[in-house]
Amino acid sequence: MLLHIPDVFTKAEVAALRRTLDAGPWADGNMTSGHQSATAKKNLQLPEDSDVAREVSALIVQALNANPMFVSAALPHTIFPPLFNRYEGGGEFGVHVDNAIRQRSGVGGDLRIRSDLSATLFLSEPEDYDGGELIIEELYGAQSVKLPAGDLVLYPSKSLHRVTPVTRGARVSSFMWLQSLVRDDADRESLFRLDVATQRVNLDKGPKDQAVIELTGLYHNLLRRWSEV
Repeated sequence: MLLHIPDVFTKAEVAALRRTLDAGPWADGNMTSGHQSATAKKNLQLPEDSDVAREVSALIVQALNANPMFVSAALPHTIFPPLFNRYEGGGEFGVHVDNAIRQRSGVGGDLRIRSDLSATLFLSEPEDYDGGELIIEELYGAQSVKLPAGDLVLYPSKSLHRVTPVTRGARVSSFMWLQSLVRDDADRESLFRLDVATQRVNLDKGPKDQAVIELTGLYHNLLRRWSEV
């Protein structure tokens, strides 16, 4: 499932994040590439252990964990610390699939996750650059994604995807991976749709309605069955 999640950050919040990020120590984006990606990537990236990356990364994780739509769709177990890239001057990222396992070492110990879902948080307005579309291959064909600053797209990490060349301006974004409580994409999508339907009935009839109670019970029983934790 490919999902557009709007307004993870307000415009004012994005502007503040950009002031911090733009002053950071940008470097060659291949520092986090796997073997396949290194042959396809042309961009800049903030070193993941830089103070700037750590500060903004923590703010993004906090915002995502507080976003009901993201939590419902992703059912996050562990969010890999978000990273940051910048495309300009023809920068692009050719067709690739994200690594199945992500790991890093840090002050708090080693972190290793299974990458079930990938996400891109756009931090540049679409009109500020040409190109830079995120092209994601889905069951029904390629989807082109270029969202307003502050919006996020969530999609399965196993999807083929690429970023088209940026021919004007700069495309700044945060990208991340996460391990979900529910490994199977179809099961996770079913739970999300059930949760959305339950909330709609709840708004119409109220939380004490029998249909709401039954749908909520079904949701939690399925989550128990499909969860791997």
